[in-house]
Amino acid sequence: MIVSEIIEAGATRVWSRSGGKQTRKFRCQYGARKGQVRASPAACNAPINIKKSVGLKQTKAKRGGTMKVKSAIARRANPAAVRLTRLNKPKSSPFGRKKFKWRCMNY
Repeated sequence: MIVSEIIEAGATRVWSRSGGKQTRKFRCQYGARKGQVRASPAACNAPINIKKSVGLKQTKAKRGGTMKVKSAIARRANPAAVRLTRLNKPKSSPFGRKKFKWRCMNY
């Protein structure tokens, strides 16, 4: 199996933060980790660790609001996060300016 086959099948390439610098990672497209960003496409299909899953659910139940506020501040204020939003936007927007078509003109 070729690496490009794995990438196309299960994950798309995105920019992510790793410390203070930007790295290329993968966004899972299906499965239990759909929408999550992982370091490798193989991590999208790895078995779920139940202990970690339960621990995160308990933490979110206790401190979910605080986590949300702090992450929102970091996304607005951290220059690396601001850079990533620009990097992950598509180069050509599908909703850009449409070309004018001469349908209604009667000559």
